[in-house]
Amino acid sequence: MNSRAKRLVLPLGGALAAATMIGASLPATAQASTADPDVKSSALTPSGNAKAIAGYWTASKLKSATTYLADSTVSAKLTKTGAARAAADGKPGVVAPTGEEDKSAGQSKNVNLPITVGKVFFVDDKGQERWCSGSSVQSKYRNLVATAGHCVYDTDTNKPFGNFVFIPGYYQGKAPWGIYVGAKVNTHDDFTVYEDYDYDYAFVNVYNGIKQQPEKEVDYKTFKAHVDKGGVGRESATTVDFETYDKWTQKGGLGKVENVSSEDEVGPQYNGALAVAAETDKWTWEKVTGEVYGLKNDKVTLKGNELPQANWPKAGSKIETRVENVTKTEYDAYKGLGYRKIDAQGNYTITYYFVVKYIKKTASVKYVIFRHYISTVADAGRLGDNVGGQGFSWNQALGKKVFTFGYPTSAHLDGNKPYSGHTQKWCYGTTAAAPVVSAYKAEEHQAIKCAFTPGASGGPFLLQYKNSKRTGYLNGVVSLTLDSDGNKRYDRVTTPYFNGDTYGIYKHAANLWTGKLPA
Repeated sequence: MNSRAKRLVLPLGGALAAATMIGASLPATAQASTADPDVKSSALTPSGNAKAIAGYWTASKLKSATTYLADSTVSAKLTKTGAARAAADGKPGVVAPTGEEDKSAGQSKNVNLPITVGKVFFVDDKGQERWCSGSSVQSKYRNLVATAGHCVYDTDTNKPFGNFVFIPGYYQGKAPWGIYVGAKVNTHDDFTVYEDYDYDYAFVNVYNGIKQQPEKEVDYKTFKAHVDKGGVGRESATTVDFETYDKWTQKGGLGKVENVSSEDEVGPQYNGALAVAAETDKWTWEKVTGEVYGLKNDKVTLKGNELPQANWPKAGSKIETRVENVTKTEYDAYKGLGYRKIDAQGNYTITYYFVVKYIKKTASVKYVIFRHYISTVADAGRLGDNVGGQGFSWNQALGKKVFTFGYPTSAHLDGNKPYSGHTQKWCYGTTAAAPVVSAYKAEEHQAIKCAFTPGASGGPFLLQYKNSKRTGYLNGVVSLTLDSDGNKRYDRVTTPYFNGDTYGIYKHAANLWTGKLPA
C-alpha cells in the first residue's frame, strides 16, 4: 500500500477501507489511480508435470491433508486505539463476475454456496500435505484463483509451496469440477520480500482442469510404464494357495514366494524346480554381478526371452525391481526390505528388490500374487468456463455487508470443534476495523464478526453476493482468525484491505495465459 514504507515485518496483515459503495450503475471495470505495484510472479509447475501433480492428489491424500498455519491465530482485544487504520489510495472500482452460475455445490440454510469456492492443496517444506480455502475469480483466460499469500508462498524458504492445486466445490474428498494445477503465483513484493502480511493475498494462474478417471487393472508392464512417466498407480498383494499362484503366473502375472527355508530350496536343474522371487534389500541386490533376469510362468527370462532350464542362472541372481506408489502414511509406516524414495513429482514410492531362488513344488511356503492398477486423467477445460469466477473490487468503503466462505476445521481455543473441514461454510457480517495485531504487523486489516476457526484462510470476502446467481465481488481473503474478547472462542476473521496496489496485482494476473496441457 502506497501509504506505508516498505519494511521487514512478520506474519499476517491487511487493511481497512474508505470509498464510495459499489452500485449497480458502476461500470464493469475501472482504472486504479496508483502506479503499478511491485508484482512478484513465481512459477509453480511446468505444464508437462501438471497431470502428475493432479494424479498425486488422490482422494485419500485430500482427506488426510491438514489445514495450514493453524497456529497463526491470535487473541487480540478490539479497542479504539488498537483498531487497524487504512484508507483508499484512489477511486473505488469493480470488475464484474465471469458469469451467472446456476450450478450448485449444495446448500446451507437459505444460502446457496458458490461452486467458485473450494480448497487449495499443497505440500509444505516438510513434505506434509496441507490445505487452505480459495476462490475462482474473473480473468481474461478463465484461469485465476484468489487465496491468502501464506497459502501459496513460504516466506521461511522464500519459495512457493509444492504440488499446488485448486479444487472448486470440494466436498469430502471429491473434486466434482476437476483439479486445477497451479502454474504461476502472483503476489505483492512486500509479502514475499518483507514478509508483510498487510499484503497477505495471492492470485494464482492455473492450468485447465484435470479429472481423474476410474481406476483400472493392468499388467505390470503397463503399470511400470505409466508410473515411470509420473502417472499414479498402486500394487495390491494377496496371499493365495499354490494352484492360484500357479495359474496367475502361468498367465504372466507377477508373484513371489515367502518363507523359503533351506529345506525347500533346490538347484536350478532340479527336476520340476520352480523359479521364484525372493525379496532382498537394495544394497544386497546391487552387489550381485551379472545380468538382470525376469520371471514368467515360473520360468526365468532374459531380455524378455524365456530360458531353457539348462541355462537357468544360479540361485541369488538379480531379478528386475518393482516400484510401488504409496501414501505418505504407508511410506512412513513401512518397515520392510524395500527402498523408500520421494520422486521428482513428490510421489512416495517403495522399490522392491528380488533375487531368484528355486524351490520344490511341494514346498510349504507362502505364495503371494500382485495385481496392478493405474489412474489416468482427462482435460476438464478452463476453470472459469466450468464454475465461473467472482468479480473483483478495490478501494471500497468500510461498513459493507459481506459474505465470507471457506472450510474452517480447527477447534476453538477452548477445545470446542464445530467444523470438520470437509464441507464449505459461510459467515455474513459488516466490515469494520480489525484489531491491530503487533505480533504479525497486522495494521491495516478489516474484519467481520464470524466464528470461523483456522482452515478458512484464503476464503473470499464477497460484496453484493447474489444468492440466486452465487456471485459477488471479491473484496478480501481470510487472513487471520481472532479471539477479540478473550473468551477462548474465535469471533472475527480478517482480510488485508484491497486497494489500488491489490488491483494492480490482480490485473497483472488476470491477463496471464497458462498455455495448453500437453496431450
